[in-house]
Amino acid sequence: MSLLMAAKSTSLCYSTHSVSSKTKQNPRAVVTRAYPTVRMQQSRVHRLIEEQGVVLVPGVYDALSAAIVQQTGFSAALISGYALSASILGKPDFGLITPPEMAAAARSVCSAAPGIPIIADADTGGGNALNVQRTVKDLIAAGAAGCFLEDQAWPKRCGHMRGKEVIPAEEHAAKIASARDAIGDSDFFLIARTDARALSAKTGLSDAIDRANLYMEAGADASFVEAPRDDDELKEIGKRTKGYRLCNMLEGGRTPLHTPDELKEMGFHLIAHPLTSLYASTRALVDVLKILKEKGTTKDDLEKMITFEEFNRLVNLGEWYELETKYSNLRNALGTNN
Repeated sequence: MSLLMAAKSTSLCYSTHSVSSKTKQNPRAVVTRAYPTVRMQQSRVHRLIEEQGVVLVPGVYDALSAAIVQQTGFSAALISGYALSASILGKPDFGLITPPEMAAAARSVCSAAPGIPIIADADTGGGNALNVQRTVKDLIAAGAAGCFLEDQAWPKRCGHMRGKEVIPAEEHAAKIASARDAIGDSDFFLIARTDARALSAKTGLSDAIDRANLYMEAGADASFVEAPRDDDELKEIGKRTKGYRLCNMLEGGRTPLHTPDELKEMGFHLIAHPLTSLYASTRALVDVLKILKEKGTTKDDLEKMITFEEFNRLVNLGEWYELETKYSNLRNALGTNN
């Protein structure tokens, strides 16, 4: 209770309901009365949801994958911590990525895809409510347009792996409120994730839904119940959670795959495909390197790769030649004048 009460910000409007004696005996009831109720302006992600109804958000893990996503025509992207751990460490999503590494990745990804909002994976925020503020501010400075903030206990792991634990709901609600204050008026969309579904076959879903609603009350822009098991659970989440909702489509994961329109009918607004690009590129690498190892050449399998010309167009080589010519001509003109 004290954490959330202390987290009030002058840049946001808060509920001012009085605290009854009954509420004093129920810390969660106090939490629901100490949250930001108004944000000063809509973010780009808010506007996308309003314009499109449902937004398909593929995952990226470096500048090149981000540039490809933007050029393909997607209106938003996310940086997957799972994919980043694989791409920069060659290791699983097992709590090994740090917030500064995610912020550095966000900086290069946002620079490579400046035309679309990028949502970063803040994992658990780097520690307590105070650490969360630094993590969020670093992501905003890097150019990110939003983040996921989850309630797993550290070290966290992929939401579809076994062995997960979560922190108390009120503790994470305080972290969400802290993130909300750190955001202020920035163009930044806060997604509160809960992994509580995995903790109990009997009560896990209900607990996850309660947590999602609590986090929305604490200041999140959208909720994300990770790893529902079937369509019935997806529909239950769509019915019982408040506000905007994200659904995670992980190939080979625990949740059945659906199209954006199908998930929209169930009540979801953001459809994440965090690992599609990673799995596709990894498959391509494995296949073509196997060919190279076995044959010693790729001359009979060039159709499996992008061409030299296609890749140069992808990275806008022509624009760099134009810039080179422009400044070479300027240098020559200045030299002539002297």
